[in-house]
Amino acid sequence: MTDRFAFGLTARQRSVFLGLCILGFFVSLAVLAPVIAPYDPWKTGIPFLPPSPDHLLGTNDIGQDIFSELVYGARISILIGFMAAFVSVIIGTLIGLFSGYYRGYLDDLLMGMTDVVLLIPGLPFMIILAGYLGPGLWNIILVIGLLWWTSTARVVRSRVLQVREMPFVEGARAMGLGNGYVMVRHVLPNTLDVAFAKFVLTVAGAMLTEAGLSFLGLGDPLQKSWGMMLSYAYSQGGFIRGCWWWYLPPGFCISLAVLGFMLIGFGMQKKDECWERRL
Repeated sequence: MTDRFAFGLTARQRSVFLGLCILGFFVSLAVLAPVIAPYDPWKTGIPFLPPSPDHLLGTNDIGQDIFSELVYGARISILIGFMAAFVSVIIGTLIGLFSGYYRGYLDDLLMGMTDVVLLIPGLPFMIILAGYLGPGLWNIILVIGLLWWTSTARVVRSRVLQVREMPFVEGARAMGLGNGYVMVRHVLPNTLDVAFAKFVLTVAGAMLTEAGLSFLGLGDPLQKSWGMMLSYAYSQGGFIRGCWWWYLPPGFCISLAVLGFMLIGFGMQKKDECWERRL
């Protein structure tokens, strides 16, 4: 009762609710981009115009409307975050599931592989791999997804080690049910809440990573994303000219979207901690 706030919501529930509101705003922005954006984000015009009624956030170095870029950029940034997190969580969940359920030599092998990946400096390796593969939307998704699964694997493995010793799982094995059936029917459903919490947090990390890689010039120049907006603002003189309307809005959107995902993820992690205390 001590962590309850007004309106009967707990701290965890308010965290998730606020995160969902922020996420809903940006998802709506992405879905309704053709309706909300006043201009084609690729249409050029008069460069370096300050904010005005005609251009709410001014224009960039080739006269493209920055507000329209910002609205359409939500699509690519959120898409990369979700797709990279999906790849990462699928890999991590499968590794954690097999490692925790079978244990023994398979557990040693899979967790040893996880430790090796953890020893690799993440960001420098992402930069090298993204540079080798070349700029591209799917290359960025692949790079992030293949290098962010380790924490998911460890968390899922910990949950599987708990679930596999519970009476209903032992009863299923005693009835002669196969390991594959027990894992899919009984163990995996009881790990999905942990995997989903990691998915939400991974989306936030993937969006930040995409922004960083794009800022370094490793993003897809043919796509409008918040990271690419920051990259062009830096390389084309937006910072030097003091065009705050060019680089502050995408930075603010990245920060706010990541905050929304983090609030949801942390709220779900608190729920998982309560579940573990009840075991």
